[in-house]
Amino acid sequence: MQLTALDWTVMGAYAVLAVSLGLYFARRAGKETGEFFLGGRSMPWWLLGTSMVATTFSTDTPNLVTDLVRTGGVSQNWIWWAFVITGMCTVFFYAKLWRRSGIVTDVGFYELRYSGKPAAFLRGFRAVYLGVFFNCMIMATVTLAAIKIGGVMLGASKYEVVLIAGSLTALYSATSGLWGVVVTDLLLFAIAMVGSVAAAWYAVAQPEVGGMVGLFSHPALEGKLGLLPDFTDWKTASTVFIIPIAVQWWSTWYPGAEPGGGGYVAQRMLAAKDESHAMKATLWFNIAHYALRPWPWILVALASLIVYPTLESIQVAFPHVDPSIVRHDLAYPAMLVFLPSGLLGLVLASLAAAYMSTISTHLNWGASYIVDDVYRRFIANDRDERHYVTVGRWATVGLITLAGALSLWLENALQAFQILLQIGAGTGLVFLLRWFWWRINAWSELSAMVLSFVIAIYFQFGHEALGFAAIDPSVQLIAAVVLTTVGWLTVTFLTAPADAETLRSFHALIRPMGSGWKGAGLDLPDQLEGDSVSAAFLAWFLGCTVVYGGIFGTGYVLYGRNLLAMVCWAAAGIAAVALLKTLPRVGIR
Repeated sequence: MQLTALDWTVMGAYAVLAVSLGLYFARRAGKETGEFFLGGRSMPWWLLGTSMVATTFSTDTPNLVTDLVRTGGVSQNWIWWAFVITGMCTVFFYAKLWRRSGIVTDVGFYELRYSGKPAAFLRGFRAVYLGVFFNCMIMATVTLAAIKIGGVMLGASKYEVVLIAGSLTALYSATSGLWGVVVTDLLLFAIAMVGSVAAAWYAVAQPEVGGMVGLFSHPALEGKLGLLPDFTDWKTASTVFIIPIAVQWWSTWYPGAEPGGGGYVAQRMLAAKDESHAMKATLWFNIAHYALRPWPWILVALASLIVYPTLESIQVAFPHVDPSIVRHDLAYPAMLVFLPSGLLGLVLASLAAAYMSTISTHLNWGASYIVDDVYRRFIANDRDERHYVTVGRWATVGLITLAGALSLWLENALQAFQILLQIGAGTGLVFLLRWFWWRINAWSELSAMVLSFVIAIYFQFGHEALGFAAIDPSVQLIAAVVLTTVGWLTVTFLTAPADAETLRSFHALIRPMGSGWKGAGLDLPDQLEGDSVSAAFLAWFLGCTVVYGGIFGTGYVLYGRNLLAMVCWAAAGIAAVALLKTLPRVGIR
């Protein structure tokens, strides 16, 4: 499609502003790794929380939501809405512990909690496994979405998108450090929110759609609007709702929704001013990510079912797009072509903002692993701080190169989402318990990672090679969780725990709640005053109620079902008031 001079002006102004903000912090970031990767541990909660929201507001997220809605309806979103439970658990049980640890990266945890060569190996292995493999898979998924948007909106080839978008983002990520990333994220989040709302407004306003009334009464949406799945269809209900709520949230490691926190979420908690700011940042992130943002994407996805009812209709409308990437997730960028001049440039800038915020965070986070947990720890531990910052900048370039190459192999966002869920299936319980149960050791985590990975590879490729029939993804998930959990528990009881001195020093620093350390046979101090298990559980429940009440209340308002909307909003409001009264009891001031 043809962009006007106004559109290009808007996008150019955004690019200049975003890169200028990032480069402004280059000198500060270049001083030492604490500044480059953690912003000097001086960041306020509102900036960190918004940065996390901006990171998850990536170009692939609306594409994924569109894929889910088009293939199974609104209720399909429970496969990621279930992670609200994970996120709120992190807020009230783990955020303060991460900040209390004082480490640089979350994989630095391993030599704090475990002992000997297994702990050192686990730290290095996990740094490469997450910082390179997992990280590049996520960035490739985001880049794939950018490829689809660039193909539809700009007629750009996949190679042009990968080169231009990756180079621009790597430029300010490699120079500005975490301060540049999070401050730029604040701008990117505002632009992205405006763009997503504008996209939804014009999608619903299309003549074929007929506004909100026409949208929700259109026969193309029959069976697609339920916020909960049809429980008479047990197979679908279990896949979409029951398994995510009962199993997935605690058992599966997924970037941004790690059980117990991890990755860039842990990085933001470690960068906070104090424990209270770490908790407030994570709380704001979970409320905004799940309750504030999904509905504009869902509206666009629903409207796309009317405008582009089939994949063939998308291909006909955009014949220049590579047929190999024409999947249901392409319908989101396909709906953006109806935006007027000027606003189209703003929406494209918002999608570029979403891309840059996510990629810049993952580049900084991945580089922190390579520098602190691999290079400094195992290769060169006697260099000055500026040298490590330089290595971090080169690591940034290497990561974006790998991610760009991988993005050329993927076909749709849901494909990568399912692969990552499967690879992390069964490992989540280790991450939840390792803080609170002394018996878990380095071999527990190593066995969980190896088992989950091997099982995922088998389900993805091995069963076909051996001539077995395909297995339903939900069955794969349950099987992987059971086999991995039994496996790592067995290994735990067959191997020795960390040495007594390591356990004692870890407990003295972290002071975990509960009674899981009583069997260690060590003379341990009592838990800190104000660390109330009962208050944490209450806050966890209330936080989930606030978010789910907000999701349902907004949905029912849009559907015109005002009574149900009032009930949901009332539940969310009551829970919010109760949560505010509970926060001081869990350490949020």
